[in-house]
Amino acid sequence: MKRMILAVAGSMMIMAASAQTKKPVTTRPAAAKPAATKQAVATQKPFKNNLDSASYAIGVSIYRSLEKDGLGNINISLLQKALTDLQQKKKPALDDASIGACLSLLQQRISEERTAGAQKKNKDFFDQNGKRPGVVTLPSGLQYEVLKAGSSDQKPTLQSKVTCHYVGTLLDGYKFDSSVDRGQPATFSIGNVISGWQEALQLMTVGSKWKLYIPPALGYGDSGSGNIPPSSILIFEVELLGIE
Repeated sequence: MKRMILAVAGSMMIMAASAQTKKPVTTRPAAAKPAATKQAVATQKPFKNNLDSASYAIGVSIYRSLEKDGLGNINISLLQKALTDLQQKKKPALDDASIGACLSLLQQRISEERTAGAQKKNKDFFDQNGKRPGVVTLPSGLQYEVLKAGSSDQKPTLQSKVTCHYVGTLLDGYKFDSSVDRGQPATFSIGNVISGWQEALQLMTVGSKWKLYIPPALGYGDSGSGNIPPSSILIFEVELLGIE
């Protein structure tokens, strides 16, 4: 957590300083309102020099980053005191060991709060989704609906190698993977994919297309993976094309 916050702060300082060297982008004013445009431009430069502007910009960037990480209620007075103490070469009120312990405890609390919030959100989704006509809820928590029935009664086993087309999205609609977009079906062993896929594919028949709603416990859990955030519900449209 300590490294993360310091790295973020350092990055924000570099970004803010770099941003100051670029020419501001202005919108061409309407001919009838030149005075209003001058006033708007003036409000973008409330400080006496570039260093003052950069200092303020760094503060804005750091706070926005902290707020994004769930630290919007940080004690600004003590944050300012720490910065002032270091700038004035005063000994910090906390030693390095205490700083590390504080940040670790804070990281743990934030992680627990996020996990609890995500669990409630996910439970609410599955409770409501399971009430929709056509949605089947399995004992594992996996939900599915049949989009197209297969013409075959052949089903794969956990040891099978299958070929599928699929599209994967998150609850907000973000598409994180799609064999359809690539124009190439995926071939893989069922035993090598996430638990939600393993369970669903063994119930599907060749030629069928299902929409899967996979809880985090059957997906990537509380850790996430790549561009999939922790505790994410995964939504897949899966078409089983064949069994090798």
